[in-house]
Amino acid sequence: MELTTCNILGTDILVTDMKKTVALIEEHIGELRGKYICVGNVHTTVTAHDDAHYHTVQKEAAFVLPDGKPLSVYSRKHGYAQAERVTGPDLMLALFARDNGLRHYFYGSSKETLAMLREKLERQYPGLAIAGMVSPPFRPLSDAEDAEAVRAINESGADIIWVGLGAPKQENWMYAHKGRVGGVMIGVGAGFDYHAGNIKRAPAWMQKLSLEWLYRLMQDPKRLFRRYLVTNTRYLYLIHKK
Repeated sequence: MELTTCNILGTDILVTDMKKTVALIEEHIGELRGKYICVGNVHTTVTAHDDAHYHTVQKEAAFVLPDGKPLSVYSRKHGYAQAERVTGPDLMLALFARDNGLRHYFYGSSKETLAMLREKLERQYPGLAIAGMVSPPFRPLSDAEDAEAVRAINESGADIIWVGLGAPKQENWMYAHKGRVGGVMIGVGAGFDYHAGNIKRAPAWMQKLSLEWLYRLMQDPKRLFRRYLVTNTRYLYLIHKK
């Protein structure tokens, strides 16, 4: 795979758009098996800058997508005019809508959310091949439990394993399972909740203005205050410090 990237605070962010990303995954699915794709935003990029292990996790990914619009804006300002935002939730729908024969596995979230997600996906995409859906315990798995999870994924014949554990947990999980699963892992954060209907996406105008974080913050201020306000402020400081 020939990839064009823009380095942002030490993380190489793929210069791409949705059409190119879908084609990249479909055309190189064999090469991507056992690897993982990170969906990057301001939070993950700043975390990778500040945490050596998480930087390694991002670096070892097959590629890091520009989920957060500030990342694609940064890329365009630094000479990559073709850079566009590619969000995890939108990438899910773009691949679901394709008649490509790929089998999809969902790992993360709650059983209730997965049940709602399955119902909506089967209604909206009747030909979609769902290889499995698993809600893992909200605690570290034992070695035996982890081995069983890997076995179930591999025996399902999944081509894509969507991982919805939230950052940085999902990226750390994918890094730990690199080379152990038969499909490509893609971390999509709250993607399961969005498509199940638990969380509403920000209006298009807020997304265009890079304000989707503010919409999320208003929905869950207690949990997201530090992630968005503190991390966003640090991001602005770091990129202007360069």
